[in-house]
Amino acid sequence: MAINPLRALVGDGHDVALVVSQPDRKRGRGGKLVPSPVKAAALELGLPVTDRVDDLVDLGADLGIVVAFGRLIKPHVLSALPMVNMHFSLLPRWRGAAPVERAILAGDTTTGVCLMALEEGLDTGPVYARAETPIGAEDTADQLRHRLERQGTEMLLRALRTGLPEPQPQGGEPTYAAKLQAGEHEIDWGRPAIEVHRVIRLGQAWTTFRGKRLKVPSARLVDEPGPLSPGAIDPVTLRVGAGGGALKLLEVQPEGRPVQKASAWRNGAHLTAGEHLA
Repeated sequence: MAINPLRALVGDGHDVALVVSQPDRKRGRGGKLVPSPVKAAALELGLPVTDRVDDLVDLGADLGIVVAFGRLIKPHVLSALPMVNMHFSLLPRWRGAAPVERAILAGDTTTGVCLMALEEGLDTGPVYARAETPIGAEDTADQLRHRLERQGTEMLLRALRTGLPEPQPQGGEPTYAAKLQAGEHEIDWGRPAIEVHRVIRLGQAWTTFRGKRLKVPSARLVDEPGPLSPGAIDPVTLRVGAGGGALKLLEVQPEGRPVQKASAWRNGAHLTAGEHLA
């Protein structure tokens, strides 16, 4: 479960018998075991937490609520406890692990959130309720996900207060949102500028400059790109050429350094004409 729905359920007066979250993981240089943000929030709220899904079987709860759990739930658990899943797409489009990211990469202009009955199949269950939202041309994956989380939480609380309606089967051709691979965050400046912009909007986009990795947290498309070849950077305007267009760098993050304004990076790096990002 995500943090905001968890807090909302408790704040709305619903009894939360048990929170299931991912196991603690080693993080940081010291390799210290650190709980997931959901587990930390649950403990702060005084709720019991486990990382074993099978602990739900004999719980005696009325309903399980699943939000961005990231693991398939086995049939014997589903038969013991009915579950509702909050999924961040308009099913059956973008079933799977990365619906927000895949919607942005595909250039979708609309997405949404569905409350669906959880089944053994991957996001195949019938839908109780859905809400749509536009995808803005500058929306990042984080911004869109937070908006969908708020919409979904409101929809979930409303359904719990009034009772879940009869679910409707999904209709239409399904598409699948596979988990993003690390290489999909690498910028290919030869791709069309609008596609490069979508990669940057996902977060964690990177390129290389003078042989070192350079992350690009934010950039914007420019209307008049000028005669820049793919990857060529204008040291004055901070425009970078891409296929059929260009983008202006707004923020960058050099290796081992914090995020900074692109203008500050330019001044420190002493950019010269003819340099490229690759």
